[in-house]
Amino acid sequence: MTLADTAAELRRLHTAPELLQVVNVWDVVSAKAVASLPETRALATASHSIASTFGYPDGEQIPVEIMLDMAGRIARAVDVPVSADLEAGYGDPAETVRRAIGEGIAGANLEDELKPLAESVAAVEGAVAAADAEGVPFALNARTDAFLRGSDRPRDVWIADAIERGRAYLDAGATCVFVPGIFGEDEVVELVDGIGAYRVSLIGLPGVPTPARLAELGIARLSYGPTTQRVALGALQDLAAELYAGGVLPSGIRALN
Repeated sequence: MTLADTAAELRRLHTAPELLQVVNVWDVVSAKAVASLPETRALATASHSIASTFGYPDGEQIPVEIMLDMAGRIARAVDVPVSADLEAGYGDPAETVRRAIGEGIAGANLEDELKPLAESVAAVEGAVAAADAEGVPFALNARTDAFLRGSDRPRDVWIADAIERGRAYLDAGATCVFVPGIFGEDEVVELVDGIGAYRVSLIGLPGVPTPARLAELGIARLSYGPTTQRVALGALQDLAAELYAGGVLPSGIRALN
């Protein structure tokens, strides 16, 4: 398939009634391990995890060239669509999306960092226009930090802000709206009612409803951010501690590398 075909499929997966679960990866070997599962329909990179891999803190501290190079390596290594976490666009969302497309990326997260609404809408519009100019129906998962950066506000205020921003981003051409945070069913229902069924993307964290329940509530996409890398690193650290304590390698190790 062409990249345009792959991006169109990624868009379809985001807006279909079935919940799209994307397990976040951070390098080629983690991508191949997850992509080999028959349940995997798409992958997403985690910017935090890629930055950590190269020794950078999260928050656009890693050079954009390194981030895009790794995303491209992942996209070229697997046969499923890849959505890249492009943070807030590294100072130029449109150009960053254009370069991501050049690396074979079919969609992306783009954060608003709770900047003024007009500025955030312009960033989404620019990203969508850049993708359109490349002839790619890019699956843009426009992220609002209405909760992450604004949860000190009253509940009704941050929810109303998330809904206003989400609707504006959809009007600007985004495929769906990512509202990260730990929410119960009441918040999920309000977000879906306000933004639209199969237009809201969440992050799977302890305390968030199960994937099956989120599907029933009309959530479009569920990702897991840097927690997947943390689980993998925790398993490595635990194994190292066991070996230092005199243990041996377990049987049944899978040769995934």
